[in-house]
Amino acid sequence: MHITLPQTIHELETRASKLAQRTIASIANELDFNIPQNLLHAKGCIGQLIERYLGASANNLAQPDFPTLGIELKTVPVDGKGKPLESTYVCTAPINQPALYWRDSWVYNKLRHVLWVPIISSPELPITERIILEPILWSMDPEVEDILRVDWEELTEMLQLGYGKKLTAKYGTYLHIRPKAANSKVLIDYLDAQGNATKIVPKGFYLRPSLTQLIISRADLNVDLHSSSA
Repeated sequence: MHITLPQTIHELETRASKLAQRTIASIANELDFNIPQNLLHAKGCIGQLIERYLGASANNLAQPDFPTLGIELKTVPVDGKGKPLESTYVCTAPINQPALYWRDSWVYNKLRHVLWVPIISSPELPITERIILEPILWSMDPEVEDILRVDWEELTEMLQLGYGKKLTAKYGTYLHIRPKAANSKVLIDYLDAQGNATKIVPKGFYLRPSLTQLIISRADLNVDLHSSSA
């Protein structure tokens, strides 16, 4: 089944609304999409399924998933009460690159306007029986932007000044940096604070669950485990 890119926000909202209370299996069956029994080596497959259903132009470019609409798509695994279970990946962190202004950054472009898709992913639920909650179309408000901007500026500065090896997930209020590689053996060239050539694991920007929890709680979702579409 070929699904075209939505041309308007209303069209995207209409498609997204049809996801609510459906299981992963029902969406996968509709699209003839194979869902593995174990996500260990296919962690992004559920996100890819939702992208296909909504017609997102999946890519790794510094632009949103729906570029003509300026909207990014993010799936969020939550428990049975709608609480996020993990941090949300945003994008790779720039290493050995010139400084940017906040509003020119990949992080800002990805988070300015987001369609959040919470998915009940409790451990006792098989992957195919995970339930999609009502998607949330969200725009970054000034208060959240100020916090994200400060986080981004401080984290980016630490990377550029050569403190990448000391940069752990403890830094940042809403935004933090974590390793982003298949394993710890994947390394890239880096200059440390003393100007010495070294190597570090590639980094990625992630949102803390505290922010996604705030977004979900403000949306006041109706978490219903008993009315899902099989």
